[in-house]
Order: sequence, then structure tokens, then C-alpha cells
Amino acid sequence: MSTPPVTFAHLATSRREWIDSILRPWCTTAARRELLQAEHEWTDVAGKVDPNKTLWFWAWSRFPELVNHELTGIDETGEVTVTLADGREVRGYPDARESLHGELVLLCPATSGRGRGGFAGPFSLDDVTQVRRGQG
Repeated sequence: MSTPPVTFAHLATSRREWIDSILRPWCTTAARRELLQAEHEWTDVAGKVDPNKTLWFWAWSRFPELVNHELTGIDETGEVTVTLADGREVRGYPDARESLHGELVLLCPATSGRGRGGFAGPFSLDDVTQVRRGQG
């Protein structure tokens, strides 16, 4: 018994379902080490898509307060408080240009009326346990 030929439309739908049900959820739970491995083969795995707009966006999406779904990237527009695995909390504005390969960099406000703020991080995706919008 022969199988009917698969159409291109079927293949495309099947691939989209695989991306949505397997690949994207994997990105939201995988360790940074695994994500870095995937990044090297990303065009073979995911197709001709930008890893920053897919792999890393999906990975950071485990913290919804950190990403902008319309821009498919880290949201730089609001201050966040990041809680790290060691219990430290760091407050600042995410810097999407500096936050590469699963490491988050924050632009921190000055702590007093004098001087300028600075950068904090990079913080590994694996070390971030929580992200909250706004102060506190």
C-alpha cells in the first residue's frame, strides 16, 4: 500500500506545528549552555530566522515582564527588578543591544542625586529566577 504524496502546504504546516509545540517551548526551559549549542545550528534547526528574534526571544520569554512580543525582543522601555539565584536583586533598564547569547545587561539608575548610573551584569539566563516590572 503506498502513501499519498505529501504536499508542500502539509510540510509547511507540519513544520510550523513542530516549531510551536516543540521548539519554542524547549527554548523557554533550556539551559543557556544548550541554547548556545542550538544557536550555532539555528538556521538548520529553525530555518532562515534571526536567533535573536526566535531562539533568544523565546528563551527570555520565560520572564514575560522582560520581553516585548510585538518587537520580538527584550523590552528596554521600562525599569525591571531582576532576582538572581543567589538572592540578589538588581534594578535597571534592560539593554537589548548588550544582552546577547543568554546574558542580561541592565542600565542602572544612579543611586544618589550625584553621578551617573552604570551597567550591571551580564547575568546568565540560568541565574535569573524572576523579573518584575517597575520598582521594588
